Amino acid sequence: MNLVGGIVGCFVAIACFAVIMECPKRYLPLAGTIGAVGGGVYVFCVEAGTGVVIASFFSALAITVLSQVFARLFRAPVTIFLIPGILPTVPGAGMYRIVYYMMAGEQSKCGYYLAQTLEIAGMIALAIFLVGTVVKVLQK
Repeated sequence: MNLVGGIVGCFVAIACFAVIMECPKRYLPLAGTIGAVGGGVYVFCVEAGTGVVIASFFSALAITVLSQVFARLFRAPVTIFLIPGILPTVPGAGMYRIVYYMMAGEQSKCGYYLAQTLEIAGMIALAIFLVGTVVKVLQK
């Protein structure tokens, strides 16, 4: 049930976030679908025992691939799908924990979450870069 709840929750959250980002109405379900797939991949990977860093990489990879595919199919900019879709992967809780433990004076926990958050952010950037590079190579 955790996987289904995560997928449904991500769909609703991303569709609502796409409204805030002023995404065109016809693309809202598509953006929600991309977010749901990304959230589902993340939850599946975490439940399968991979770490949150690797789960974030695979989630960002799935989101970026789907964003590229939907952009080509529906003749829209990639960013319409990528920016809202990547939201479930962004390490917001990690950033919160960094500041919380910094203010609490627990430097070891602050350092741990800082390293983890930077790793997740790096994996997201790497996934977007890899897919963008492959798309550019395939176009030529």
